[in-house]
Amino acid sequence: MSESAFIFSLFMVGVTAIGLYRKFNPQGLLMLSGLLMLTAAFFMQVHPVTPDKPTGTVTFDIIRMVEETFLSNLARAGLMIMTIGGYVAFMNHIKATNALVYISMKPLGLFRNYPYLAATIVIPIGQLLFITTPSAAGLGLLLVASVYPVLVSLGVSRFTALSVIAAATLFDQGPGSANTAMAAGLIGQSNVEYFIVHQLPLVIPTSLVIMILFYFSNRYFDKRDRKKRQELSSQASGDLAESSVEKPDVPLFFALLPILPLALLIVFSPFVGLFQPVVALGTTTAMLFSLFLSLTFVLLHTRNLRTTFDAFGSFWKGMGNVFTSVVTLIVASEVFSKGLIHLGFIDFLVSYSSRIGLSGLTIAAVFALIIFGAAMLMGSGNAAFFSFGPLLPGIATQLGLPVFALVLPLQLAASMGRAASPIAGIIVAIAGVAGVSPVELARRNTFPLVGGIIFLILYHLITF
Repeated sequence: MSESAFIFSLFMVGVTAIGLYRKFNPQGLLMLSGLLMLTAAFFMQVHPVTPDKPTGTVTFDIIRMVEETFLSNLARAGLMIMTIGGYVAFMNHIKATNALVYISMKPLGLFRNYPYLAATIVIPIGQLLFITTPSAAGLGLLLVASVYPVLVSLGVSRFTALSVIAAATLFDQGPGSANTAMAAGLIGQSNVEYFIVHQLPLVIPTSLVIMILFYFSNRYFDKRDRKKRQELSSQASGDLAESSVEKPDVPLFFALLPILPLALLIVFSPFVGLFQPVVALGTTTAMLFSLFLSLTFVLLHTRNLRTTFDAFGSFWKGMGNVFTSVVTLIVASEVFSKGLIHLGFIDFLVSYSSRIGLSGLTIAAVFALIIFGAAMLMGSGNAAFFSFGPLLPGIATQLGLPVFALVLPLQLAASMGRAASPIAGIIVAIAGVAGVSPVELARRNTFPLVGGIIFLILYHLITF
């Protein structure tokens, strides 16, 4: 393992972090850093820099990896994120969001005096939904379309509303999670058994602690921001609050449209099982179905084909805006992540930690912190855990630990680190749609998540 490659990767991480702090264009900065690390990985011969379809020369191979990253993201998550972003813009255009806020404010009026309590309750509700919709960015955007305007209307800031939405996707848990599937395979259990026997007993108390930390953290940051930036606070909580008071000039049943995709995904989820195995519904399909149904309602309401087509245009504009601000950043962050992996950054951390003579329990704690930080750097819980995962059974055996004692905290720490990463898909997506800085949102999440990961490690080491 090349120490010079590790030092160079640390240098690139530092330069990139400084550039992001100084508000350089994140897409360009992450892409350049990733390309430089991939180039360095080729010359240092740490890992082979080879795309799925090699071109025959390393120069074009590196660019080909960027192309394949674009294609894989567009085919996998990019279209889904763009569709949800377009749907959010469409809901705003037809004032369905206003209808949702107007309807919701009546039963939720009692929370006007306790807005941060209402925001915190979103975390466990969102975690339940995450089990049935195991896509962090997808669920985050669905909650931005449905829950976010209600929370802002209750009086919390945009950052608080977004932070609890991100917190709803903290734990990759449930049988449908890719990280759960890998962790269960490493332990030799089924997904369901791993979820019930190992995940839930650790996730439930950690979630309660995280809810408390997010409650007080968001109150503190909002209070500080009101003092420093009165204009921003007024924009964040005042605009939608005013719109929630007035009855929108659209039928009130339009309030159902923003939550329709989420309802469809839950009803047709394999974990609900009402229509299984007859119907298999994906997020993009649910969004497009809801879009076409909503267009029908708009046409019936306006009785004007031109107005309906103009409303349809807002969907395409929303898709374009999300591609520009979100999808491109996800691609750039994945190139950055590939650079770190090919330079052996994760491999070096694992091998060095196992050589310095720490006890088994201490190394388990150190590994959990390392993978938490790795997920922050790479913006992906899957990438961080999938890099570590295959090594864990052997390391656990060497340390004399049960395999689950090492796999479980690392699997959960990886998804927690994602919510504190300014380049993670979930953070970029919800911040982009809401029009706030992903760096600021990640910074807002960092304090309660650090407290959460410390509690998770200590609780696990005491109870396993």
